[in-house]
Amino acid sequence: MKIVLLVVGRTVDNNIISGIGDYVKRLQHFVQFETEIIPELKNARKLSEQQQKEQEGELILKSFAPGDHIVLLDEGGKEFRSTEFAAWIEHKQNISTKRLVFVVGGPYGFSQRVYNAANEKLSLSRMTFSHQMIRLLFVEQLYRAYTIINHLPYHHE
Repeated sequence: MKIVLLVVGRTVDNNIISGIGDYVKRLQHFVQFETEIIPELKNARKLSEQQQKEQEGELILKSFAPGDHIVLLDEGGKEFRSTEFAAWIEHKQNISTKRLVFVVGGPYGFSQRVYNAANEKLSLSRMTFSHQMIRLLFVEQLYRAYTIINHLPYHHE
């Protein structure tokens, strides 16, 4: 299985970039993982929130491949404990999911077309985090899931 984290806009905070890089390096021992970046819209300030969501949505949809299992990281999504998330990831591997794509939208969320294309929604917390920070939180939780699956001591009950 390959896991893709699809994000709108690049990460600009050096501390977050460093943290993400650390967990991505660790993940390589367990799974094929990559981050795909959709460039930020030009002249976004001149667009309404809805126009931004629609235009970002078009770019997001173009990034999907046939057979992808699409999971939106969305505040309205299902919440897991870390052990439940690990079991969910393991199940996706066991059913031969080829490409599992997690999507972080832009500042205003997703267009309806992106919601319609998604297979699932996942929330990392009821709290709101920056789109930069959620990337780090996600890769840490993904790494944690793989350490749980592989019975490594990173996660403590």
